[in-house]
This record gives sequence, structure tokens and C-alpha cells, in this order.
Amino acid sequence: MTAPTTRSAARDDDYFARRALRRGAAGSFLLAGLGVSFVISGDFSGWNLGLATGGWGGLAVAFVAMGLMYSCMVLGLAEMSAALPTAGAGYGFARRALGRLGGYATGLAILVEYAIAPAAIAVFIGGYVESLGLFGTTSGWPVYLACFAVFVGLHLVGVGEALKVMLAITALAVLALVLFAVGMLPHFDVANLLDVPVSDAAGASAFLPFGYAGVVGALVFAIWFFLAVEGVPLAAEESRDPARDMPRGIIGAMAVLVVTGLTVLVLAPGGAGAQLVGASASPLPDALRAVGSDRLAVVVNYVGLAGLVASFFSIVYAYSRQLFALSRAGYLPTWLSRTSPRGTPTWALLVPGAVGFALAAVVEDGDVLINVAVFGAAVSYVLLNLSHIVLRVREPGMERPYRTPGGVVTTGVALVLSCVALAATFVVDVRAAVVTALIFAAGLAYFLLHSRHHLVATAPEEEFALLAAAEEELR
Repeated sequence: MTAPTTRSAARDDDYFARRALRRGAAGSFLLAGLGVSFVISGDFSGWNLGLATGGWGGLAVAFVAMGLMYSCMVLGLAEMSAALPTAGAGYGFARRALGRLGGYATGLAILVEYAIAPAAIAVFIGGYVESLGLFGTTSGWPVYLACFAVFVGLHLVGVGEALKVMLAITALAVLALVLFAVGMLPHFDVANLLDVPVSDAAGASAFLPFGYAGVVGALVFAIWFFLAVEGVPLAAEESRDPARDMPRGIIGAMAVLVVTGLTVLVLAPGGAGAQLVGASASPLPDALRAVGSDRLAVVVNYVGLAGLVASFFSIVYAYSRQLFALSRAGYLPTWLSRTSPRGTPTWALLVPGAVGFALAAVVEDGDVLINVAVFGAAVSYVLLNLSHIVLRVREPGMERPYRTPGGVVTTGVALVLSCVALAATFVVDVRAAVVTALIFAAGLAYFLLHSRHHLVATAPEEEFALLAAAEEELR
């Protein structure tokens, strides 16, 4: 493989001066808020479709499996983000463990997830706005445009300011979930969880009305409870103390998400019935209406819009940092990583934002877009867990401010479950899998034909990997 580009010290100083993020903008509390913000929209819609696929029992089993996968993976990410604190995050971890091609493939998978997810969420926001009769709009594209213009604009102002706004919006979304729980708890009945008619599928029962196949089909929808929490390490270069803040932030976020996910999984169908909730486009308000809490349903409907906005806002942050890191290292065009005087990656925010708006306006199908994002995520999960295992085996002496409990056994469990999740995406939406494969083919062709000859050896993620290789040669 051709060696990466090298520069003189003076040119290096100028190159990285134009690609400098704002340091010290986020502590562990803001990072935990960021992690919850990434995912919170999944509690308001999408997950409930798993009830129609697997029944409550099937979705509950899938929730446990995917919750275990994410929990184990998050513990591995906490270790790697404390040891290798760069904006490249997943790409940087895999770059050191799996080489240039493995690192780029991981970064590309994460970028597919984060670049396409905002387009899907913008479509969902448009549907919410239209259903609530806000602004008198009957067309989605003005809402999509407003979402990208306003929230990309806020990120351009500065990361500290953006994260604080994001935390406030996330707090509103969590408040909506608390109000929902208060309204549903008096109406909970275990019988409501099992009201889906039993099919004649293999293994079918009142608990698993669609049998074993229903559990597999529900896995993708269970991912929605946790999708994108792995993005917290992307803020490593902007955190105050990565060795301390990154593990606290991502583990804290995961703990909150387990509680919020379990709350809606149990109380929505437990109060209104799994059959009704599984067929709903807005499961939480519809569940409240079904038990006679119409006024509270209106409140949750309006405040719940904050959940979609929070996830949209935060994932815009995530795609910009992943694109910034890949561009800074030369895997993608280097002009995309230039930052403003306020330390924000201008082009890495604007270009995917324009692509996301175009996708939302043309496709206008949030379910299709989110399935493509889920497929990209599942690919990255396999590579991230593998990276942790490789680093533990190959570099046992690496300085690790935080160590994953259980070591490779923990991430080994996550690796097996992530492979299962990846296989399940083919079952749910073959078209999304094909589209994602085509995007990967184009991205890998760019790397093999062009960017592998023009890498920036002094980029932080590349330096980490090259130093490790040099140490290995000395040994």
C-alpha cells in the first residue's frame, strides 16, 4: 500500500490550525445528555412496530438481547474512548485495531448511519407537525428545510452552546416520558400485553404470538431504543477530561436509555393493549387516548416533538464529527474538515445537511431511510466490538484509564449479538440492505482508487496507529 502523505512541520501547523475543534466544551453531564439526545426519539415512535412483528413477548425478548448488546458494547467503547480520545471515535479505534481499510470501513458505516438518520427524523418531524396542524403546512419539505437550516445553524455557532441547547430539548423529551408514565401506570394490566392473536408460526404462544421468527423480526425495532448512543465518543476532542468524562458520559447515557425504553415498552401496551399500540403511528399519545387521558395525550404529543428534535439536533453533531475526522486524515476530501474561528467544522455540517434535506424531500419515507441507517449501524457494531477484542489481545500493555469489566468476554457477547442484529436487518428490509451495500461499494472504491494514496500521517487517529506499529516493530 502506498505510504500516506507527509508534510513539513510548518505545513502541518497550518493544516491542523484550520482544522481545530474547540477543546474543553463538554463535561460528563453534557456528554451523558448528548447520548440520551441521540436516542430519545426512538422512545416516541418506531419501536412499537416490533409489537406487530413479534408481539409483546417477541419485542421484549428482542429488547433484552439488544439491550445486552448495547450495554456490553458501550463498556468496550468507554475503554477505547478513554484510551484513544479523538474525534474519529469508532474510525480511530478500528484504525488502530484493524488497519486503514478496517478503520475506514468502520468510519464509513458510522457516517452512513449518522448522515441518513437526520433525513428520516426530519420526515417524522414533518409528520408530527402536519398531524398537529402547526404552521398550517400540508407539505413536508418546508419543515425539512427548517429543521436542517435552524439546527445546522445552531451547531455552526459553537459546540458548547449547541450542547446546552440540546440538553434543554432533551430534558423536555424526558419530561414528556415522565408525564406519559404517570398517566399510564394506573391502567396497567398484564393481560393487555398479550392481546395479540396467536398465529400458527413455529413456537407460537400467547407470549410469542408470531413464534421464533417474530423475535428475529423484532430485533431491528428493539435497536431503536438504543440506536446512536455509540456516538458519544465522537465528542472526545471537545471534552474537558476524556479519560474521566467519556466513560461516565456514555455509561450514564446507556443507563438512562434502559430505563426510558423499558418504561414505554411496558406501560404503553400494558395500558392500551399491544395490538392497538403496534398499529399506531404515534404510540404514546394514542395509548393515552385509549385509556381516556385525552388532555394528557395532547400535552405528550406536543412535548414529545422535542424528542424528535433532540435526536435530529444531536445526530447532526455526530455526522459532522465523523466526517471531520475522516476528512482530516485524508480518507475523504480534506476541505470538508476545515473549521471556523469558533471551532466548528463548517463544511462537515453543511454538506451532509444538504444531502439529508434532499433525501428527505425526495424519498419522504422515514421508515426506509431509518432502515438504511440501522444497517450501517449494525455493520459498525460488528467492527467496533471486534476492534476492542483485537486491541485487548494484541496490545495488553496499552494505557487504559478505564477498563471494560469482563474484558473480551463482554465485547465478545456484544460481537455475537451484533452479528445476529446485522443478519436480522436483511430479514426486515432487503431493499435497505442493498442500498447500504451500494453506498459502501462506492465509498470503498474511492478509498482503494484514490484516498489511500493521499492519507495524512500526522492526523491524530493515524498517529495513534503508526506509533503502535512502531512500538510493535521495536518489540
